[in-house]
Amino acid sequence: MRAVVLRSFQDPLELEERPEPEARGDDQVVVRILGSGVCHSDLHVAEGYFDSPLPLVLGHEIAGEVEGIGNVLVYTPWGCGECRFCRRTEEMICPDAKEAGLFQDGGYAEYVLVPSRRYLYPIGDLDPVEAAPLGCGGLTPYRAVKHARPWLGSGSRALVLGAGGLGQFGIQYLRLMTDAVVHVGDPSEQKRARALELGAEEAAEPAELEGPYDAVLDFVGSDDSLSQAARLVDRQGVAVVIGLFGGRIPFGLGAVPHEAHFLSSIWGSRDELAELIALAQRERLEYTIDTMPLERAQEAHDLVRRGEARGRIVLVP
Repeated sequence: MRAVVLRSFQDPLELEERPEPEARGDDQVVVRILGSGVCHSDLHVAEGYFDSPLPLVLGHEIAGEVEGIGNVLVYTPWGCGECRFCRRTEEMICPDAKEAGLFQDGGYAEYVLVPSRRYLYPIGDLDPVEAAPLGCGGLTPYRAVKHARPWLGSGSRALVLGAGGLGQFGIQYLRLMTDAVVHVGDPSEQKRARALELGAEEAAEPAELEGPYDAVLDFVGSDDSLSQAARLVDRQGVAVVIGLFGGRIPFGLGAVPHEAHFLSSIWGSRDELAELIALAQRERLEYTIDTMPLERAQEAHDLVRRGEARGRIVLVP
């Protein structure tokens, strides 16, 4: 089979021929890949951010086909299956998780070996190429909005910091799943305009926003965005950081609003992936898909790195 392989950090991806994987044991299954989304986290893998074992086939947003099941999304944070997190279907928090595309071979290929059928989620009539980004780009903000939802009753205000791919999903989930008024902070005029199209009531430069907000969802995670989150969140409100930019802020009495809650939100659970698929079947989620063949995987990474991707890129074998 053809597979895109990372052989050394910071070097270009390579397309090579590999043997097709074979299922061994009753629960393993080979998925024929129909589409694999390109996520910013894939760039972090290629840059050595996670110190992933090499060589490695990247790709953790996987849609494919399984004989006897049909088209599926693959839940790719593969846990130990036995700890308390795995028993709650929160395998992305498992301390022994080995995520596909980060620590085991993933979806930039024609086939992928999945260790258990519990990671396969049928998608019904959803287009598999369009559905592929839901496995991370859609699932991660879904969990973040669920974290914030207890604060977002009638008359509440929610703020999305960063209106890129994940933030745009977040805006839509806030509109669909809460009664909050939704504001957006982003330095990009183009992204602010898109946020308004997706239903945000207001979009501005982050520094121009005035709080307080009952919930702040930070899809950037830089020093500056976290500082803005701490400035804008209400007392006893919640600030959720989702972005991976490695930011830090001082924390302690007097350093943040009184009794404000600060938490990180990581990916999403298996149960939440099932919920998201059901939501996508009920509601039309707005996002743009561009497809590229496996041969152009490095080009796809370069476009995402430069911020020039028009939407979510999906590699199609």
